[in-house]
Amino acid sequence: MADFRLRREEVLDGERLTAMLEESPARAAQAILLAAGEGVLEAQALLGQILLDGHGIAQDQPLALRWFEIAAGQGHLMARNMLGRCHEHGWGCPVDAGNAVKHYRIAADAGLDWAMYNLANLLATGRGVVVDHLQAMALYQRAAEAGHAKSMNLLGRYLEEGQVCPANPAAAHDWYRRSAEGGDFRGQFSYAAVLAAEGRIDDAIVWLEKALAGGNLNFLRVASQTLASATDPRIQALAQAYAHRCAEFQNT
Repeated sequence: MADFRLRREEVLDGERLTAMLEESPARAAQAILLAAGEGVLEAQALLGQILLDGHGIAQDQPLALRWFEIAAGQGHLMARNMLGRCHEHGWGCPVDAGNAVKHYRIAADAGLDWAMYNLANLLATGRGVVVDHLQAMALYQRAAEAGHAKSMNLLGRYLEEGQVCPANPAAAHDWYRRSAEGGDFRGQFSYAAVLAAEGRIDDAIVWLEKALAGGNLNFLRVASQTLASATDPRIQALAQAYAHRCAEFQNT
């Protein structure tokens, strides 16, 4: 039988708890429970996350919400961001986009890039707040400059389209490249489109294959339709691979 006894120093080390999640989710869950009870802030936020995901522990969204509240109340910015996510998506509570905006704004004002990104998404779509593309773009830019890859792609979109600023394709393309290199599958797809337009088909295919490997179902479904209408037959051929990956998602 596995030995689940834990040393006190393990229980009180937030970084060690994070590493343990990769090594042994069940052992990590026990350690996180103990550490959260000891008042370890990182463990309290982690407990909210594993309860939300059902990772190493039974899924319990209302209890996850409670632990996010506890950690956020002590200043944990990612826990505050996750409170926003819970209210935005109805995880453990009714959907309340206005409340999500409140939590995202607190964490964004404190400098958390993920909260800037999430708040910008709500501002760009008018959920829980009046549509404000200028503020959304400013938030994407702050997050992008902090290294947030998803925000880099969306900042590039604003710069390319010139919706709330003068169009700047060169700057847009640079942000797409940085987003792609940062690992965002949508940024990889955007950058591939730039490369394809420049006739760099082999390079474009490399990034399209990376986007295929990392993309989620909604992205892959739309991307497969886009690729099917491509003029270059090598890129068009990838539409089938994207559609096949969609089918794999749907069958799991």
